[in-house]
Amino acid sequence: MYPRPIAEDAPVRRFAYASMVVLILALWLVPLMAVMATSLRSFEEVMAGNYWGWPKSFNFIENYMAVFTQTAMARYFLNSLIVTLPSVVGVLVLSTLTGYVLSRYRFRGANLMFALFVGGNFLPAQIMMIPVRDLMVSIGLYDTYYALIVFHIAFQTGFATLFMRNFIAALPDELFQAARAEGASPWQTLWHVVLPLIRPALAALAILTFTFVWNDYFWAIVLTQSDAVKPVTAGLNNLRGEWVSAWNLVAAATILVAIPPVVMFFLMQRHFIAGLTVGAVKG
Repeated sequence: MYPRPIAEDAPVRRFAYASMVVLILALWLVPLMAVMATSLRSFEEVMAGNYWGWPKSFNFIENYMAVFTQTAMARYFLNSLIVTLPSVVGVLVLSTLTGYVLSRYRFRGANLMFALFVGGNFLPAQIMMIPVRDLMVSIGLYDTYYALIVFHIAFQTGFATLFMRNFIAALPDELFQAARAEGASPWQTLWHVVLPLIRPALAALAILTFTFVWNDYFWAIVLTQSDAVKPVTAGLNNLRGEWVSAWNLVAAATILVAIPPVVMFFLMQRHFIAGLTVGAVKG
């Protein structure tokens, strides 16, 4: 039995629901608004202790330009792009291939292989910290872009395979039977039949993977050491240590770091929602 819609519930319950929504929204937005306001303040105003009041002067251009001209954030942004974009592409390619095979072909060990992909998602990252770091050191990838790229592809492919396998398995069997009847090879079926139908899933997975890799801080400090390869999350921590009193610059850098995932979500919002809700309602 489905719960009663809020609009049809008792007035007291509707008021309580609306109040709770406003409270949760305020708790989520207040810190964000404080950071945004601080990013507009002058250094003198920050030193005077005005953290929560309305900015006396708006130094938008000065503060945000200083992030790129007075700090190394531009380099950190480039490093994050170098790590994130190949990681997303690698995860999408591998998860699509493995999801296609595990969903449409039956062979000995298929269930065990799928269980390994799923089971890897339950391993805490902290448990793998020392082995992964030692592995990257032993193969000569420590403190390079490749260390982060290889790890993120390996770590994210498990969840992505589960996601794509379930998505492809929900496609009608008649499509694959028709493709086989026309003499299409497995590769042709994947390219001409499967890929056009799973674009919403790919968009949703791309956004989720991009967000995770871009926002990752733990592995950024575990697998990198030099500023030449550090992504924005580790670089932002360096900025906080170097400009410990210039909270206006730190706040401006924080806002800039948060922009790329948000922009990507809005650019692919329609496909993202379609990818997450497919199969939720039967036609």
